[in-house]
Amino acid sequence: MKTRLHSIIVETVSLLYICLFVYAAISKLLDYQNFRIQLGQSPLLSAFAGWLSWLVPIAELAISILLAFRCTKAFALFSGYTLMVMFTAYIFIMLNYSSYTPCSCGGVLAKLSWEAHLLFNIGFALMGAAAIIVLPKSSTQMQTL
Repeated sequence: MKTRLHSIIVETVSLLYICLFVYAAISKLLDYQNFRIQLGQSPLLSAFAGWLSWLVPIAELAISILLAFRCTKAFALFSGYTLMVMFTAYIFIMLNYSSYTPCSCGGVLAKLSWEAHLLFNIGFALMGAAAIIVLPKSSTQMQTL
């Protein structure tokens, strides 16, 4: 019973991460010029805007693909969780330590206030943490060939 519940948690979080990351990546790529400009306006990220404007959507799509396969799911969950923590930390820093907060999010997420976006990200980070906690031990250990 416990293993079944754990499996449901892992699969549900994986599916939610796939939906979030594919949606976010496609939104960023469809409005690429605006995304890059907004990154360039960020007081924290302007020096890295050029390569981040490609790296972020590529990472989101790569994590989404890796989440679809059992053999890469643990790595992808760790990666997705890490990405969500990084996004959350960025928003927290921008809210608390920056006078200017350009939104470089795509689609519907760009319509959220910064505070709502912070809560949204915290929720997704917590879901990722929960999925990682209940992952079977065998999926988190490196397997030798």
